[in-house]
Amino acid sequence: MPLACYWPTESICNMKNRLKVLRAERDWTQAQLATRLDVSRQTIVAIEKGKYDPSLSLAFKTARLFAQPIETIFDDENATNET
Repeated sequence: MPLACYWPTESICNMKNRLKVLRAERDWTQAQLATRLDVSRQTIVAIEKGKYDPSLSLAFKTARLFAQPIETIFDDENATNET
């Protein structure tokens, strides 16, 4: 899986996430989480460091794995408040 949002000199990734916290709560390594999500360990590292925003399908898969809504795991920093 290519790291579509990985830019070493410019950060265009805007999504914060709780992936590291959720993984730690379960005592899973990055490799174990990667296996469960069918991605590389490097993908998990990049997501946790904010260097890669997951695809929609990966975000849904992650939400199902942790049994939580997507928005409790991933938070788009650039989302506008609609009132």
